Amino acid sequence: MGYKQMNQNITFAELSLFTSMEHNRSLKRLEKINRAVDWSEVEAVISAHYTVGTRLEGVDAYPPLLLMKALLLQKWYQIDSDPELENQINDRISFKKFLGLSFDVPSPDHSTFSLFRGRLSQEAMREVNSVLLRQFSRKGLVINKGIAVDARLIQSASHPLSSETLEEVRRYRETPEGQVDVTGKPLKFSRDLDSDWTVKNGIPHYGMKEHVAVDTKNGLVLMTELTPASVHDSTWFPYCVAASLHTGDPMGIVYADKGYYGAPNRGFLAMNGIADGIMRKDTRSTRLTAWEKERNKAIAKLRYIVEQYFGLSHLHMDAFKARFTRIIRNSIDALFRQMAFNIFRGGKILGTT
Repeated sequence: MGYKQMNQNITFAELSLFTSMEHNRSLKRLEKINRAVDWSEVEAVISAHYTVGTRLEGVDAYPPLLLMKALLLQKWYQIDSDPELENQINDRISFKKFLGLSFDVPSPDHSTFSLFRGRLSQEAMREVNSVLLRQFSRKGLVINKGIAVDARLIQSASHPLSSETLEEVRRYRETPEGQVDVTGKPLKFSRDLDSDWTVKNGIPHYGMKEHVAVDTKNGLVLMTELTPASVHDSTWFPYCVAASLHTGDPMGIVYADKGYYGAPNRGFLAMNGIADGIMRKDTRSTRLTAWEKERNKAIAKLRYIVEQYFGLSHLHMDAFKARFTRIIRNSIDALFRQMAFNIFRGGKILGTT
């Protein structure tokens, strides 16, 4: 089994719509996005991680790059389900042109998108995002001279359970009976057991936590990782910094709020020759000096860029709530969100979108 060959020849339908396509703003926007990225490099990464079946019988599979670009459309246009994505591709000229689908070729079935997403690994998506960031770096964008680290809470896709009930369900899920449905078949749909409880500003929250690092100069997202909500922000600080290195350029400074303050993180930065931009806070034995208070204000003006990403992705990509009930699936979704955000932002800075 191989991949379908996408026919790039102009069809009669496309010729008849040629004049109207010249005035299609959505099409022009997607054409600019296409020019902002060297898709051949992205395709090489996906192909190395994604394989189709080896059976000779059966229809050919859709090229993985086409499916990846379709999931990017889902992010950019706030399409909330795979069936609706299939419908939109069949309905919109701009989507088909972006994907390289002829007008007389139907969209992949919605189940194909789901299967593709399920077969992608976090490793593959991290490498794709790293390739894109290196492309922007080669085009002149500085991506890690200064970075800002932060975390946000994400609401679970499932209705909350008490901690005791949640633990009981987890134990049951580990038994043979808990891994099949009422008909005895392997369980396909289940509630979220990866999330847990935390309290922020006195308000209980059930869900996950997204740890993010953002370049402070251009606002590109350098890394994203999901954990249960109870994981403390500061313990992920070293990983966030290390995962933000995509080029051979040294990292200049790392900014973070008071939640990351402490000897371990300050020592990590000093050991690696990175300037300390962590905000200070009062301790039991010492109070902040006037200079430290002014320093905190200056840092706050620089690390706003993370809050900007949180706000934009919350508003335009529904990032405040998990789409799936497993943390691995939501991690893949977050990496697609990073990819979609960076392509659009990077292209805009470079003047291609």
